[in-house]
Amino acid sequence: MRSRYSAFVVGDAAYLTATWHPRTRPRSLELDPDVEWRRLDIVGTSGGGPFDREGTVEFRAHFRRGAERGLQHERSRFVREGGAWLYVDGDTPAA
Repeated sequence: MRSRYSAFVVGDAAYLTATWHPRTRPRSLELDPDVEWRRLDIVGTSGGGPFDREGTVEFRAHFRRGAERGLQHERSRFVREGGAWLYVDGDTPAA
């Protein structure tokens, strides 16, 4: 999760695509160059240990776009395939 956040920070769409599960990966990925990712807060996790094949990460990622400040709050699902963790999908937790 942290490596994917870092990829958003530096605008590395290739890394994001490579770490996205092929079943749910978009055909193309365009990142907004005006978004400046500022902070990642991990709210909680489940699974994702050394012997797990699945895991979830709930996070809040803070960003700025010009004078606007925003927040991406998501619960992301990951699966391990071939020793690598792949992002599957995410949902927005109820407030």
